[in-house]
Amino acid sequence: MWNDTAVTRMLSIQYPIIQAPMAGGPTTPELVAAVSNEGGLGFLGAGYMSPDSIRAAIRRIRELTDRPFGVNLFIPDQNIQVDKEVVKAMIHHLKSLEALPEEVRREIDSIPIENAPGDTFTEQLEVILEERIPVFSFTFGCPTQEQITELKSRGIRVIGTATSVAEAVYLQEAGVDAVVAQGCEAGGHRGTFLEAHSSSLIGTITLVPQIVDRVRIPVIASGGIMDGRGIAACLTLGASAIQMGTAFLASRESGAHPAHKKALLHSRDTETVITDAFSGKPARGLKNTFISWMEQYDVPIPPYPIQNGLTRPIRNWAARQADPEFMSLWAGQGSAQSRDASARDIVRQLIQEAERAIGKATGWTPNPS
Repeated sequence: MWNDTAVTRMLSIQYPIIQAPMAGGPTTPELVAAVSNEGGLGFLGAGYMSPDSIRAAIRRIRELTDRPFGVNLFIPDQNIQVDKEVVKAMIHHLKSLEALPEEVRREIDSIPIENAPGDTFTEQLEVILEERIPVFSFTFGCPTQEQITELKSRGIRVIGTATSVAEAVYLQEAGVDAVVAQGCEAGGHRGTFLEAHSSSLIGTITLVPQIVDRVRIPVIASGGIMDGRGIAACLTLGASAIQMGTAFLASRESGAHPAHKKALLHSRDTETVITDAFSGKPARGLKNTFISWMEQYDVPIPPYPIQNGLTRPIRNWAARQADPEFMSLWAGQGSAQSRDASARDIVRQLIQEAERAIGKATGWTPNPS
């Protein structure tokens, strides 16, 4: 059976469909629970959330489902260097954006630049441990050996994110239970942490079999997968499950801004670009006025999360105005295949499509029951 894989058995889920943990608000408890209730694995993207907010969201998810679910956090970069002159130049540049009202310029000007923003990863992780969630995943690096050991001692399955074979091997040696092979088609930020982003732009179809051939742990395919045909293809390549983000971004339960959802539903295949304009870390999204404006900036951009903090007033203002031209419209390359439907219906459609695709390829027919 196509849904009897190493990942479905390990995570005790019915179908090898994982809703990607998109941080910043899209992965509401309602979205997470809806996917889990249909037999997949819903995931809370908690990278930007406070420890108290994470705990509240976990408890809300448990009110909505008794099925397994996951929570994802960002691994902080301990080597961020703050160049005050680079930051000052960026503040000056952002304030020069003609569309901004004066109050937003003042807000940008008031952002402190002395130090890199502090991270709350340790406190966030403590909530994960205390709540004993079923599955924990991480992005942008790798926890310490002690942290992974502690997670697994609590019965928590641990999943890492890799954008290259070297990263997948590194994560396996660190002790993770499974690895997400994240192709460059993926929307938002990718999990690159060993190599330069420019040398890790490997497509999903190319990346998955190479990682499968090099690691012993289950591999989860991610990046540009929007329908059952993509699921079938990645399973054929050796993946044990498929992680899909943009496929759920326009769903009814998604917390993405309505203007973001509308942009996704009206997007075309050529509209996504990789940019560090919004956050200081390369991320894939729909091109808009802000990205085009920032392309003219020929001075270094402050690294993540400094740039992310500097542009937050602009993004918040754009959200209040429902103006997509200055919002970070994260999206994978398959955004044109987005569906205006409930998460429940999307999962059901994905299952039906995958069964049809696998049946055509193998002659297998699903059990009528």
